[in-house]
Amino acid sequence: MADDVVEVYQGGGTLAQAVLRSAPEGMLIAPVWKRIAAFMLDVLLISIVLSFITRFQLTGNLLNFELFKGGLEYILFFFSNWMILLTSHWLYWKYTGRSFGRSLGQRAFRIAIVHDNGTVLELHHWGPRAFGKLAYLLPIIGPLWFGLRDSLAARSKNLEYRTSLDKKNHTVAAVDWSLPIEARQKLR
Repeated sequence: MADDVVEVYQGGGTLAQAVLRSAPEGMLIAPVWKRIAAFMLDVLLISIVLSFITRFQLTGNLLNFELFKGGLEYILFFFSNWMILLTSHWLYWKYTGRSFGRSLGQRAFRIAIVHDNGTVLELHHWGPRAFGKLAYLLPIIGPLWFGLRDSLAARSKNLEYRTSLDKKNHTVAAVDWSLPIEARQKLR
């Protein structure tokens, strides 16, 4: 027994390195459940703020299809509620990304959105990324089509554990403490 040779398995790096050639050593990919929870936390925060600002009228009118029976004025009111909701979420994701390098929900779950090579996103990337996230807010089709498709993609090694939004913007959701020191210092 004492003469047995002990072998150490060299797995070839982290999961991020296994699927992304440009990933820095030690970078970990954020789990899907954390990404979903962070998104839900962001939506909940914005919805609460909008509910207080509009005295709970906005959320009640978002799916009130009876407004279509009332004429053009009510139809415009219906679509203006959706514009307020989508614009406020877009502004939130864009400017929290530009200010903190991630949204507050992502910060709470220790997720960092970075380039494939582990570098922090430049300011001009946050607007298109925030706009792409609005698809998840669309009624019925948002969570059932876009959300389900992207959550399955974020679990697939063949798709590099990235959503369609990640692939379009050349980003990856990483665990913030696993990033290189220079990238961690730029996140707030």
